[in-house]
Amino acid sequence: MPVLVGKPAPTFSAKAVKGETIIEGFSLEQYIGKKYVVFFFYPKDFTFVCPTELHRFQEELGEFESRDVAVVGCSTDSEFSHWAWLQTPKNKGGIQGVTYPLVADINKTISEDYDVLAGNFEVNEFGESVVTGELVAYRGLFLIDKEGIVRHQVINDMPLGRSIRECLRVVDALQHFESNGEVCPMDWEKGSDAMTADHAGVSGYLSK
Repeated sequence: MPVLVGKPAPTFSAKAVKGETIIEGFSLEQYIGKKYVVFFFYPKDFTFVCPTELHRFQEELGEFESRDVAVVGCSTDSEFSHWAWLQTPKNKGGIQGVTYPLVADINKTISEDYDVLAGNFEVNEFGESVVTGELVAYRGLFLIDKEGIVRHQVINDMPLGRSIRECLRVVDALQHFESNGEVCPMDWEKGSDAMTADHAGVSGYLSK
């Protein structure tokens, strides 16, 4: 699996849904120079674990926005499926109230470029298309900085929901490093001591 950390985030132009609006030609490039981006993938609309994550991102959206971070979701469903799910109340399994964009990767090219596409597709000796498993996205998450560079990625298997709290922690760590030049040790939390490397390239001393 390719590691995208340290590389430019793959670009795309696709349909997306925000609230009740279908957006043509949605791209993450609109955020370059303006915002950080948390770009996350989930397997399917109208499922069980996925809405818990999408609702949680919405609940913490103010925390992301206060850090100058745009949250964007993506799955291999169509824009019409996204739209219908967004209009469905939470008590009926929907995600009504989610206000950040959901990208429709119906051609599966975005998931493939970010290397989160499950299943396999090949053409056999008879020229027939053969698919093993479902061609849907794993639970991938990418933190992209304001220059469009991937700084963090994590990919969970489908049964394993991710931690939005950990996502915010990594955002804080990145921003602390950018602001102070200090690296963040294990389990670092905002407001905790960070570390400054000495000239030999090893951890030298603790500093807030």
